[in-house]
Amino acid sequence: MSSSRHRKSRGLDRASAAIYPLIISVVIGILAGIGAFLFHELLAFWQEVLWPGANELVQAIDHAAWYHRVLVPLSASLLAGLTIWKIAPEVRGPGVPQVMKALAIEDGVIRHRVTVIKALLTSCLISSGASLGREGPIVQIGASMGSSLAQLLKLDPEKRRLSVVCGAAAGIAAAFQAPMAGTMFAVEILLFDMEVTALSNIVISAVTGTVVARSLLGPGAVLHPPDFFLGSHLELTIYLVLGLTSGLLSLAMIKGLSRLSCLFFPGKAIPAWNHPLAGGIVVAALTFLLPPVLGVGYEQVSQALHGNILLGAALLLLAGKLIATTVCIGSGMSGGIFAPSLFMGAMLGTIVAHVASALLPNLGIEPGHYALVGMGAVVCGTTLAPITAILTIFELTYSYDVILPLMVACVPSLLVVKLFHGLSVYETGLVAQGIEIEKGHDINRLKAMRVSDFMTMDHQTMAEDTPLPRILELMAESPFPHFIVLDGDGHLSGVLTLRDIRSRLVKHEARDENLTAADLMNRDVITIREDQTMYDLLDLFARYGFSFLPVVSRLHPKKVVGQIKRRDFVSNYKEFVLKSNTLAEMSG
Repeated sequence: MSSSRHRKSRGLDRASAAIYPLIISVVIGILAGIGAFLFHELLAFWQEVLWPGANELVQAIDHAAWYHRVLVPLSASLLAGLTIWKIAPEVRGPGVPQVMKALAIEDGVIRHRVTVIKALLTSCLISSGASLGREGPIVQIGASMGSSLAQLLKLDPEKRRLSVVCGAAAGIAAAFQAPMAGTMFAVEILLFDMEVTALSNIVISAVTGTVVARSLLGPGAVLHPPDFFLGSHLELTIYLVLGLTSGLLSLAMIKGLSRLSCLFFPGKAIPAWNHPLAGGIVVAALTFLLPPVLGVGYEQVSQALHGNILLGAALLLLAGKLIATTVCIGSGMSGGIFAPSLFMGAMLGTIVAHVASALLPNLGIEPGHYALVGMGAVVCGTTLAPITAILTIFELTYSYDVILPLMVACVPSLLVVKLFHGLSVYETGLVAQGIEIEKGHDINRLKAMRVSDFMTMDHQTMAEDTPLPRILELMAESPFPHFIVLDGDGHLSGVLTLRDIRSRLVKHEARDENLTAADLMNRDVITIREDQTMYDLLDLFARYGFSFLPVVSRLHPKKVVGQIKRRDFVSNYKEFVLKSNTLAEMSG
């Protein structure tokens, strides 16, 4: 009887272990869907507050007084700078890189305040006219909700990271009402080391987020392009050209954002709190010069999808959007890059269609079709996520005819960026901060650990002119089997190990007692700087097989500041992981 009860109890435990994560995934999806809805409502609220009396942003700007056009963007950007600088630096930028960083080196810990501050600040900036996207912030909001829930439930780091991914996937799925795109977003863009069992949790969150957003917002909350069809297979050549030009446009955007982000990176001469003010000045200027490029811009995208944008207008809108977006995001405003990529892709597709139609009038080219494919191609180029880009456009149309042109355009766009740059717009921003995200959570942990934090200053040295008898005495007295040899100025000259002495003594007779450390030491020394990472150290240990490495100063490569041994490296890493996990659990 007791054996039967025991088996029944184990069965219930296994069922509970399988169902509990799925329930959490559903809850995260619900929260992310509600978050997407509330963000949508915040956009409407801020627009009414900042530009009262108009339904659309461009219309509101057109009817506003000149001083209103100046004060609103400048005030919003100044508010953003102060909020980011004083309260939540992690809401700076698109949002997706911050989620990638949290997953890779912070075990999925995102501060609870991020959810509220990101939503309020980004919606205010977009409504003020800043050329930003809403999808990246919704991703960070969803991820923050997932992290907060996991911390409140005191989940272990691996489950917490999965909760962050589920929240991000549900956020992007809710924004586009596209569950497949949300799922692939988690796999392709977040670089999450996903196990097969985790896929079901991500899918459930994405589907739940979509259902909640659709029930609250209705199906009219996303873009609705007209029916797509491929008129002639000759058009595939034009789609190929569109893909190549999309790659070049993506490169221009990534490079522009990278250079501006470096200019406005915290720590530069300009105080961090007024960095976004540069974006506000550009937005204020564009309210007079080219209002349609401001805000999310989906009204203009919709016009392009229905073929209502002329060639000259498309050229102007593309150039204006590129400038507005790079300055707004590059200056540190809080907002996404997904929507601007869709905008620019739609305009580029319209341009290519008009040029091709003039050259090949008999093909009956539909500019709206090229605008649609251009959207996917530019998103692919900026994110280096072809499947996400294809599924996003497919789930907007549910037309299988669009898949082949999308593949023809997305692949060359991806290859151009890969060939000439190699990183997505999100990874580029992280690299500028000294963070290189790779597949493999342990790799990213090691890249977060600095040699200076784990080296020991307990090392033995000797001068170059130390004679052999004294060397032997020191070796007998020392707990270390190696010495760091210094020259007359106290700089690194070489390394002398017990193995070096043994091999030299075999070759020399007793009269060679006049040998000095300089005669016996190894001058070809491999060192590591104190500011390098433990990942760099692991690479050197693996490449050369040394048992220890001298640690040298960042400023003076010949000045020894410590040493680090292979044995200590392993124990330090284990201690670091244990400490990180304990602190992460306590922060919940």
